[in-house]
Amino acid sequence: MALHATSDDGNGRLRDSMMSFLKAKTAPMVKSIRSRSQDARRNRKDDHSDSCPPPISMTTTPSAVASSEEQPTATTLVVPKLLGTTISDIAPPTRRITEKSSMADGTVPLLLREGVKMTKISPGKQRSYMFKLDPDQGQIIWQSKKLRIIPIENIKELRFSSDARYYRQQFQLAQDYEDRWITIIYILNGAYKTLHLISSTKDVFCMWHITLRKLYAIRQELMTGLGNEEIRHAIWEKQYWTASDESSDQKLRFDEVEKLCRRLNVNTSTEELKRLFKQADTKCQSFLNFSDFQRFVKLLKARPDITLLYRKLCYSNDGQFDFSVFEHFLRDTQKSTLSRPELLELFTHYAQKSDGSPDVSPPHSPSSLEGPASPPARLLSPPLSTSPPSDTVLSQSLTAPIDVSLDYISHKLSASSQSPRPVMSLDGFTSFLLSSDNSAFIERQGKVCHDMTRPLSEYLISSSHNTYLIGHQLVGSSTIEGYIRALLHSCRSVEIDVYDGDSEPMIFHGKTFTSKVPVREVCEAIAKYAFVTSPYPVIISAEIHCSVLQQEMMVEVMRDVFQDALISAPVEGRPTLEILPSPEHLRGKVLLKAKNLYVSENESIRTKEVTIDTESSSTETSTDSDVVQDIRDERITLRVLERDAINEVKDELKKARSLFDRVRSGHSRNLSGVAALAVPTVTSMATSEPPARPELRDVSKVKMSLAVASLLVYTVGVKCRGINKKEHYAPEHMFSLSEKTANKVMKQGMVDLIKHNRTHLVRIYPKGLRVNSSNYLPHRYWAAGAQLVAINWQTFDLGYMINHAMFQRNGRAGYVLKPLALRIHDKELLSRHTQHSLDIVVISAQQLPRPKDSLGHEIMDKSTVDPYVEVSIHVPDWPHALYHSSSSSTTPSPSSTGSTGRLLSRRTNSVKNNGFNPVWQEVLSLPFDCVGDMFDLIFVRFAVRRDGDNDEEPIAVYCVSLGSLAMGYRHLPLHDTQLSQYLFSTLFVMCAIN
Repeated sequence: MALHATSDDGNGRLRDSMMSFLKAKTAPMVKSIRSRSQDARRNRKDDHSDSCPPPISMTTTPSAVASSEEQPTATTLVVPKLLGTTISDIAPPTRRITEKSSMADGTVPLLLREGVKMTKISPGKQRSYMFKLDPDQGQIIWQSKKLRIIPIENIKELRFSSDARYYRQQFQLAQDYEDRWITIIYILNGAYKTLHLISSTKDVFCMWHITLRKLYAIRQELMTGLGNEEIRHAIWEKQYWTASDESSDQKLRFDEVEKLCRRLNVNTSTEELKRLFKQADTKCQSFLNFSDFQRFVKLLKARPDITLLYRKLCYSNDGQFDFSVFEHFLRDTQKSTLSRPELLELFTHYAQKSDGSPDVSPPHSPSSLEGPASPPARLLSPPLSTSPPSDTVLSQSLTAPIDVSLDYISHKLSASSQSPRPVMSLDGFTSFLLSSDNSAFIERQGKVCHDMTRPLSEYLISSSHNTYLIGHQLVGSSTIEGYIRALLHSCRSVEIDVYDGDSEPMIFHGKTFTSKVPVREVCEAIAKYAFVTSPYPVIISAEIHCSVLQQEMMVEVMRDVFQDALISAPVEGRPTLEILPSPEHLRGKVLLKAKNLYVSENESIRTKEVTIDTESSSTETSTDSDVVQDIRDERITLRVLERDAINEVKDELKKARSLFDRVRSGHSRNLSGVAALAVPTVTSMATSEPPARPELRDVSKVKMSLAVASLLVYTVGVKCRGINKKEHYAPEHMFSLSEKTANKVMKQGMVDLIKHNRTHLVRIYPKGLRVNSSNYLPHRYWAAGAQLVAINWQTFDLGYMINHAMFQRNGRAGYVLKPLALRIHDKELLSRHTQHSLDIVVISAQQLPRPKDSLGHEIMDKSTVDPYVEVSIHVPDWPHALYHSSSSSTTPSPSSTGSTGRLLSRRTNSVKNNGFNPVWQEVLSLPFDCVGDMFDLIFVRFAVRRDGDNDEEPIAVYCVSLGSLAMGYRHLPLHDTQLSQYLFSTLFVMCAIN
């Protein structure tokens, strides 16, 4: 069968016309994508020699494929040999790992559209199904017992041939299948899923390899924020035209159009739809062809909220939207800091010469049948004010009545056509508001903008807890997938728990029922994905519970896998470190962090009988006794009783340890120094964890290999001996605190912890009671200056969302400079306490997503959507000791849980039965306080919910740091609860801080 993507029927002609249209629209983006991909290829090391042959035309036959391998031509599409494709919202544009070509490079081969048989690999079985690739709906489709789909925008990663070797080996299949192996990792019903396929031939594999990457790349490019509106709109039209044309005759009759509108949740009467249908049917054919359909969609998607804002701005300037109006709008309302030349360049990009512009006058003026038609009357209420803009917040006038007639506005705009000055049309203004130039996120996407030459202690570092787990803390699976997912999301600190294996060290959660994964497999995954999305150093936080022999095996594996990237130094003769190195200095390096109790400022590591304390340095082992102890501790309210109990246990521990040392070695004198270090004096009760029972602690101690010590250079784990002037820590010394312990430390002396964290690294990790892998809210610990606040990346909860929002900043590098108040010794700055109000005008939403079932299909019978918007602000607990807090009933009150900070929420009313373009225009005011101008540590969450489903997950969300939220009129790109961006859904708001 020929693989040409051609057809002689009407479907083929329509498809060709659509592809031509898309080609014209995507050309500018394709050019930039190719430029970035070429940079990425030059900067990446290519270690794949067995992947799909790069040169292959999208319209070649199988026989032509073979010849193309030998003689590539200039017209063929070259696909690089790449690592696993990642979601692009985690990768800076300069580091993209995929060849981001668009659909303009060629069509989907007919063979893939009609379907091709491939073998689906599952645990214990292998079955062949017909797999189709539908470019119009953007789906992979196959029929098993039920119709299965994978929306391309739900794909998180693509792996081909050797990149998927881990799975082939897990299924114990021969290497012969490797060059035809496809693994698709995607999210369905809120959980990660994998689809493993083996193609029948190498030619079919190459077609899937090239085509799927292309469709995936264009989708992901659109899911990195706003922008590319014409391409986004073209894809939307193509998707819904194809879905609506049930008879496949390229004609939409009214019943099909009405069914489409019901699917889109358009709240319009049948009579109103008929009116729009007639306006779009310019030839009175009683059906819509594709051009008519485009006209109908434009009427349906009219934005009267933007139109009225545009007229309001024009009113103060005799009906003209020239540069002076644009500059005034950006300076006073949008709070832009661009220079005047930059503003002029931006204006010129979206403006047109008024004497040559066909759309200077508003589209709502009377028009002929061929001209612009009026939108549905339902969209005109409630109106925006048309009073002249002032220097105050424009939200104050949003509910004022329109006091200028449309005829007057139309007259003024028509008169402006005689002026030679460049003006911005309504379409140009709309394009600007929807573009990345008006992004709600202040920092430029994909660009590292922070100073990366400061010491490590001055950064917040994206960190993962129990990275090897992808589920439950007690019975979950240990796998390399957790490392790959975290690293591809720019996580810069991952965790390993190392135990003795039968023949090699293994990683798993000790004293639980979790599965095991070899250290070598984990290290290979880290090496492969560590610097795909960020070039800055990766810190491996290790708990070492294995024997000296297997410790040395672990080090040997690390040296073999990481090679020169691994930081190491001789144990003896190290120079004294004055300050920690910077992320830029450690670019491309891997650091090991493990606890070593026998390193101090003036004492080198002993060469014999040196042991490492296996008390959990980064994880509380969630055994029954630990959980009981946690519950008991939570109930203790009197600190004196707790101190007495701990001191009593500590005394018994010292006696037991001393006895054990004498029995084991008979040389208590020689070991007295080591024993003293083994139980350091704890000067601050709040920094001490209740120790384990003496008999368990002694049995669990193992010797420490000097090979491990040689890898502990800038991240040497030590036990917290208290945070005060009496205790001194070398710059490279870092300790880990459990969530519970950190809460106690912060309650007793948050300022002391802030001072310590200016020059030293501290890691915070979840308490053992979080067996379901839930998360605390990390901004509470960032406010204390803690750099490595580890979270469970497998759980998509609010803690994960706040962590994701923080590390969207600085080009998604995984390193974010701490607020200035946490980095410099300025008591006055840290004492500055201010009261504010975040005023949000929730204006409208566009094309809210429909609910889906467990298979990813839209639920059509659940048509009623009564959406409302909930805005919540999350404020950390500030260091109150430095200022006198003024009582205020409007300020968010402290949380009683100790790990959540403070929360204040406001919501709009619901809009009945409209999920397509609901309009609220409601003002929500959220008062909050801030210390030291640390707005970066305050987070705002927008959640669109269904009325009556308050306990269910939101329809869509957007979470951002308040310091990164742009003021003024912004379209927020909405995401699902797994933080994948919807292609077409936005929330239009106006933001201001007073």
